[in-house]
Amino acid sequence: MVSALGLGCWSFAGAYGPTTEAESHETLDKCLDLGIDFLDTANVYRGSEKVIGNYIASRPGAFKIATKGGITRDPDTNERIFNNRPEHLRQVLETSLSDLGVEHVELYYIHRREAEVPIEDVMGTLVRFKEEGKIGGIGFSEISPASLRRAHAVHPVMAVQNEYSLWSRMPDLGLIQTCKELGVTFVPFSPLGRGVLTSRELDPSTFPDGDFRKNNPRFLEPNFSHNMKALEPFKAYAADMGATPAELAIAWCLARGEHLIPIPGTRSAANLEDCARGVARDLGDDEMAEIERLLPVGFAHGDRYSVAQLPGAERYC
Repeated sequence: MVSALGLGCWSFAGAYGPTTEAESHETLDKCLDLGIDFLDTANVYRGSEKVIGNYIASRPGAFKIATKGGITRDPDTNERIFNNRPEHLRQVLETSLSDLGVEHVELYYIHRREAEVPIEDVMGTLVRFKEEGKIGGIGFSEISPASLRRAHAVHPVMAVQNEYSLWSRMPDLGLIQTCKELGVTFVPFSPLGRGVLTSRELDPSTFPDGDFRKNNPRFLEPNFSHNMKALEPFKAYAADMGATPAELAIAWCLARGEHLIPIPGTRSAANLEDCARGVARDLGDDEMAEIERLLPVGFAHGDRYSVAQLPGAERYC
């Protein structure tokens, strides 16, 4: 139904540094050039939906769009608030549709669960949106296998997205397997480890205010230096194969299962092209085993989220 690779559009909102609408539109141009037709955004991605809406206004039907609701922010403190109540979800979905300039999105996720609202009740709300023709499929972000089973018992879930990459492997402990069993697409976000699984030289001291990584444990010392050292053999292996680290990381992700559709996030057309090369690279058993040897499960130093970033993501292991 969609391309093997999608595009995460959080970067359009400046999550990893300032950008412009023109730069984002160049990246969307590159999507079409590469045959990438699956976009992922959210109501809290601060203008990302409007950037996409402005682009597709003259290109209706060019993309299958997934967006998300369930998170809002306190206007005074900017603190995240989780709200899965029917009236809130309806309001933010209508706003998303308006900003995107469409009457329907192909996939609608609950961005984060509100613990006080049973997931069965949330599914009831989403099923009504589907019956009204506002959404095509139902999805959840950062949920546990147990929650997925409960939701899927009410109505089929189309997709689940969680952080998943060579350095964030928790979904291997049940979620990827449960998705396969139930026929649910698994959508890895941040498949490039928020930039570490690329050729770029990162310097956390240059991250601007607002960059998600600025206070992320894996990008703070001494964790960051340990992580860069651990990644050196993988990057050398990619070079020996005639590949970039990003290309190899995407190829590894795709090889984890036919039901996986990674959505690397970038605002750069060149970086997107680098990722897309991974779709054409088939990794054999020996290559997968060597990557596993170089970057064994749990190699990363530091938690994937800080204490402030973690709430809302369901922990199950």
